[in-house]
Amino acid sequence: MAERRAFAQKISRTVAAEVRKQISGQYGGSPQLLKNLSIGGSVSHHTTVPLTEAVDPVDLEEYLITHPLAMDSGPLRDLLEFPPDDIEVVYSPRECRTLVSAVPEESEMDPHVRDCVRSYTEDWAIVNRKYHKLGTGFNPNTLDKQKERQKGLPKQIFESDEAPDGNSYQDEQDDLKRRSMSIDDTPRGSWACSIFDLKNSLPDALLPNLLDRTPNEEIDHQNDDQRKSNRHKELFALHPAPDEEEPIERLCVPEVPKEHFGQRLLVKCLSLKFEIEIEPIFASLALYDVKEKKKISENFYFDLNSEQMKGMLRPHVPPAAITTLARSAIFSITYPSQDVFLVIKLEKVLQQGDIGECAEPYMIFKEADAAKNKEKLEKLKSQAEQFCQRLGKYRMPFAWTAIHLMNIVSSAGSLERDSTEVEIGTGERKGSWSERRNSSIVGRRSLERTTSGDETCNLTSFRPATLTVTNFFKQEGDRLSDEDLYKFLADMRRPSSVLRRLRPITAQLKIDISPAPENPHYCLTPELLQVKLYPDSRVRPTREILEFPARDVYIPNTTYRNLLYVYPQSLNFANRQGSARNITVKVQFMYGEDPSNAMPVIFGKSSCPEFSKEAYTAVVYHNRSPDFHEEIKIKLPATLTDHHHLLFTFYHVSCQQKQNTPLETPVGYTWIPMLQNGRLKTGQFCLPVSLEKPPQAYSVLSPEVPLPGMKWVDNHKGVFNVEVVAVSSIHTQDPYLDKFFALVHALDEHMFPVRIGDMRIMENNLENELKSSISALNSSQLEPVVRFLHLLLDKLILLVVRPPVIAGQIVNLGQASFEAMASIINRLHKNLEGNQDQHGRNNLLTSYIYYVFRLPHTYPNSPSPGPGGLGGSVHYATMARSAVRPASLNLNRSRSLSNSNPDISGTPTSPDDEVRSIIGSKGLDRSNSWVNTGGPKAAPWGSNPSPSAESTQATDRSCNRMSSHTETSSFLQTLTGRLPTKKLFHEELALQWVVCSGSVREAALQQAWFFFELMVKSMVHHLYFADKLDAPRKNRFPERFMDDIAALVSTIANDIVSRFQKDTEMIERLNTSLAFFLNDLLSIMDRGFVFSLIKACYKQVSSKLYSLPNPSILVSLRLDFLRIICSHEHYVTLNLPCSLLTPPASPSPSVSSATSQSSGFSTNVQDQKIANMFELSVPFRQQHYLAGLVLTELAVILDPDAEGLFGLHKKVINMVHNLLSSHDSDPRYSDPQVKARVAMLYLPLIGVIMETVPQLYDFTETHNQRGRPSCVAIDDYESEGGSMISQTVAMAIAGTSVPQLTRPSSFLLTSTTGRQHSTFSAESSRSLLICLLWVLRNADESVLQKWFTDLSVLQLNRLLDLLYLCVSCFEYKGKKVFERMNSLTFKKSKDMRAKLEEAILGSIGARQEMVRRSRGQLERSPSGSAFGSQENLRWRKDMTHWRQNTEKFDKSHKPLRYCSIGVWLFCVIFILYICILNNCSSVCDARQKVFCVCNLLK
Repeated sequence: MAERRAFAQKISRTVAAEVRKQISGQYGGSPQLLKNLSIGGSVSHHTTVPLTEAVDPVDLEEYLITHPLAMDSGPLRDLLEFPPDDIEVVYSPRECRTLVSAVPEESEMDPHVRDCVRSYTEDWAIVNRKYHKLGTGFNPNTLDKQKERQKGLPKQIFESDEAPDGNSYQDEQDDLKRRSMSIDDTPRGSWACSIFDLKNSLPDALLPNLLDRTPNEEIDHQNDDQRKSNRHKELFALHPAPDEEEPIERLCVPEVPKEHFGQRLLVKCLSLKFEIEIEPIFASLALYDVKEKKKISENFYFDLNSEQMKGMLRPHVPPAAITTLARSAIFSITYPSQDVFLVIKLEKVLQQGDIGECAEPYMIFKEADAAKNKEKLEKLKSQAEQFCQRLGKYRMPFAWTAIHLMNIVSSAGSLERDSTEVEIGTGERKGSWSERRNSSIVGRRSLERTTSGDETCNLTSFRPATLTVTNFFKQEGDRLSDEDLYKFLADMRRPSSVLRRLRPITAQLKIDISPAPENPHYCLTPELLQVKLYPDSRVRPTREILEFPARDVYIPNTTYRNLLYVYPQSLNFANRQGSARNITVKVQFMYGEDPSNAMPVIFGKSSCPEFSKEAYTAVVYHNRSPDFHEEIKIKLPATLTDHHHLLFTFYHVSCQQKQNTPLETPVGYTWIPMLQNGRLKTGQFCLPVSLEKPPQAYSVLSPEVPLPGMKWVDNHKGVFNVEVVAVSSIHTQDPYLDKFFALVHALDEHMFPVRIGDMRIMENNLENELKSSISALNSSQLEPVVRFLHLLLDKLILLVVRPPVIAGQIVNLGQASFEAMASIINRLHKNLEGNQDQHGRNNLLTSYIYYVFRLPHTYPNSPSPGPGGLGGSVHYATMARSAVRPASLNLNRSRSLSNSNPDISGTPTSPDDEVRSIIGSKGLDRSNSWVNTGGPKAAPWGSNPSPSAESTQATDRSCNRMSSHTETSSFLQTLTGRLPTKKLFHEELALQWVVCSGSVREAALQQAWFFFELMVKSMVHHLYFADKLDAPRKNRFPERFMDDIAALVSTIANDIVSRFQKDTEMIERLNTSLAFFLNDLLSIMDRGFVFSLIKACYKQVSSKLYSLPNPSILVSLRLDFLRIICSHEHYVTLNLPCSLLTPPASPSPSVSSATSQSSGFSTNVQDQKIANMFELSVPFRQQHYLAGLVLTELAVILDPDAEGLFGLHKKVINMVHNLLSSHDSDPRYSDPQVKARVAMLYLPLIGVIMETVPQLYDFTETHNQRGRPSCVAIDDYESEGGSMISQTVAMAIAGTSVPQLTRPSSFLLTSTTGRQHSTFSAESSRSLLICLLWVLRNADESVLQKWFTDLSVLQLNRLLDLLYLCVSCFEYKGKKVFERMNSLTFKKSKDMRAKLEEAILGSIGARQEMVRRSRGQLERSPSGSAFGSQENLRWRKDMTHWRQNTEKFDKSHKPLRYCSIGVWLFCVIFILYICILNNCSSVCDARQKVFCVCNLLK
């Protein structure tokens, strides 16, 4: 009687419309989900929230405090809270590739040099999320790793694969049986009928205790243990990963900033031999790019002379340093091309006579005729010795040749030999190849940086080649300039080269060219510092040659480098009176006017000291207007003064020894001051030459200044052309950057006035100049901006948080600095598009944030947190928010910065009013925060919720955020009673971003990821240095900052929903940036507050979806947003897996724990908590917030009534699959008890998948011969009596006839109501089923059993249908089936390619093809929706059939993956499935059997 009363009570509470939906849905509808209706389950009196709306999340921090876990330790304890070492701030020493750090030797340095050195030497400041690699973005179940795991699996052999076709099978089997020596070798089958030798066969092993009486419970326990033994622990490790590109949630660790190298080439100079050997010859190598008309490397000087030849110069050359004895060099080429030449130039000791006369003996004498010409050679040698003794320190041009580098590389790369030898003559290459193998040159490291150039110009993998250069060209005295050289090199590439007709100098220069090894030993940097792996300093070194890239290279400076290259080019003494014909130029770097002030900073060439005080140019005999081709390399002092200058002294050298005639006679002087108004002077100069020594204090003046009483060549006209090039990580060589750094350092030192250019800036106008210099940074060249990027951003950030005090006033530069940063970041993004990751993040900026950025110190004269500071003695004042607001500020339309210009007077409105206005206008939902404790506002589907009321209370907290602009700090102290409050960078950044407007706001939105990541790292540093990483999360950040974050998230979410159709690419980046930001905040902020931000974003998206005819794009963005947030490494902990579904301690006490979304799966609920665990009820979605969002998205998108979302099935299924796969392989969840808790988060997945049975791919269609067992009889349905409405009555109420109780042989369920569904793809269906199996396998047995006992017969049948589908899906069908599938796939791809070619060639029009496809799509799609079947989408790259051809290899391995799953699934599920259907005498028995099936999955 009580049972009837309960039934009657339920009938009285159930309206006919709900029953109609419930019963009809059990044959293919969606009764449990009720996606689009806000229907109460009639179990609770409270309003429920539809799945299309986000529920109010639980206050996680409060819940953890009020619901402590009972146990003190154990695996479940780790699920309750984040580990204490979750976030760590690490100061990692910067790797130095040299034995000695490249820092200046001077002890006293100016502020700019000091900051640069600090920037290049301080440790990396890294924020490390210790468990970040355990998030779903780094899921180990990839295809490659699965193949590695499968290697360790036992090989499985199936009879279906071993059995051959035809009549030969029986004969082979008979022969096999005759040769069997044991029963183990016999085939499984009828033992008595087998043909084998009984006498030689071995007996079966005895079965002990076979006839003993054993309790059934013990047998079950033993069977359970045997089933679980040797079972693979990870289910997803055996299942193929979804076919998707790089996971959207993956953010890889950026590359460590390092010195740039292009493709590296090792050149070894082996020998240089002429026909005659009478004097020393000196050689140099350099690379030239003919197309760019640029020298792309510095000179490499090498000496291959014999000791006898070197001895001829001993009086003039001091002992040689080991660093100048190098004969091998490593060249770097960033932009390799077909226009690169290796140019070799030769010089000899100066002697009397022009170049032609001196080269004549080398062209006419042959080595073979040495005996015949012995006397002549002895005379030549004697003359050479005399010239060496007298003129040994002077050189003259001799000969040159060039090697077309890419011809050698391509020729060597095309050969089959390991090493090649090439002989190069005049304009030709002979094909003599040797067998010599250079075993010491192996491998080539992958490029550390991306280099550009022709695809064929690869210098990383060609075979080592030995070149023999046999001919040299005589230098022409009037053709020594680089312009003449470029003409010669261009001519060499022509077939009819003029150079071929010239008479060559015969010689043999042997050099090796090979890819440089990754870590060469005994290597020296361009500054002559020893690179690590330098065991013995006495070994002849290899020199790294500095590259001068043909085009700009955008890499920030990371090492100290301060080099100067001086190139004397030409001199015109035609109008100079007197004898000046054999002219050389002595170059000196001076720190004063006295001759003794020459500095030993000029690098030596070859076989000489390491550094010298002077360098001489080569002499062109009897030429009054000579050209020069020297390169003079100088090591610049770190700190330059106005007295540092280059001094050029011109000498006439007397080649003939005459009585009373000096060896050298000075004939002119000129100079270049190194600094001009504080900036390094470089570039092209045409200087006048003085006939007399310069007067005192000349170094501070330019030679262009006419000094009184001085005589000049050619009336003070410019007669000396010289080029000065600096390669420096100290001097920016950009006027805008120089001005900015100079003004910032003037503030540091508080030294006024400041001279910049022609301007003399006093303290009273420093503010305007500083602001203008910040805004002018946008006009600077991009290359120097990138080179000094780290220092530039550091200084801008410093100005944001420490407004300087100028003339007694605090000047707020926050807005100007924020605008400059936004502008710089966008310039990098637009100009360096190839240097970005999949999320559009520039690699240079990610490296800066990850390694370089650190929280600036906030008090004057204090060091920066951590090793190293951001500056020294500085006059700064911290500043709170200004209370002065411009009268014209209207935050409804324009969000101008409130405190950006405190000088503007206006109405005293605080910036907090602006933030409140933004929050209110953008609809921030803070109903769940720890401020708003009101109940939830349920919004029915189709209504647009009003956000203004909910956001008002959240903004009321932001009072008392008063900041004041003051004349002086003392006045500020008098006004407020204290000094300005300390401001932190993340707080200032959030405020500036919230209230900015116009183009600045747009620029910030374009690169929102940069400011988000900068803000997060600043927050972590603040917590670290304030010792708050262990503090309660509610107390970590002030309320005003959280208000700014809420306002910022609200406005950005509004931008996403309002602009996603117009600015697609930008909105995609903005969406992912916001998601990563919230993901980061979950690790450091109040997690309940972050959940409220997520809900606010969801609410804005939901309100927009109501008005969209095609919501798929916006829903896709929301899926990406959710997937990134759920990729958090502590995703499980965030879902409170250890909590029961009690009424949550949330701001929503009105929502009862008994609230259920539907009663469709629970017709007689005995335990509402268990029911809530299996349904997407409000308590479930509140307490397991992120998991509830994921499963809600899955349920809504898979709903057959969801319009326009069919194309998102694969995306949402992959998200769930990725989550479960990550949990499965996570070592933290390996304990079965822990895994059961994790599986509890996904129990509603069972119901969601059961609802999709009519849409799943029919894996049984090819196995109709097996047939589908008929369903239970009608008596079984009626046997439930009071627990279920009569089917006949219910179906009549639903408006349909009584359903057929038998199923067709094809498995696919069809709706009894006539409704048709779009079928999922096989891949999506397989992913859903493997997710179902994982939940059933790992869920708690008692919870499953309680739920099974509450299922109706129809739902039991549907669950059995799912299990049967799992059998068909994962059953191993034999190798032949998979081979046939591969062949069909290949044939299909060929057909599709042929059709595509037809469309391209015009035999069939594209429009006709589209119409044909559309018709076929509608015919094949049961629903007739616009999307049709997923495989028929035309322009989706991931669905095109010809992609399948590339996956043939992987698909051929899929049987191996499916075998392990299919065998145990088939044996366990299918056999019990048959037993259940054939032997069940009652519904309870069926439930028990279903539980047994799922128990066997454990």
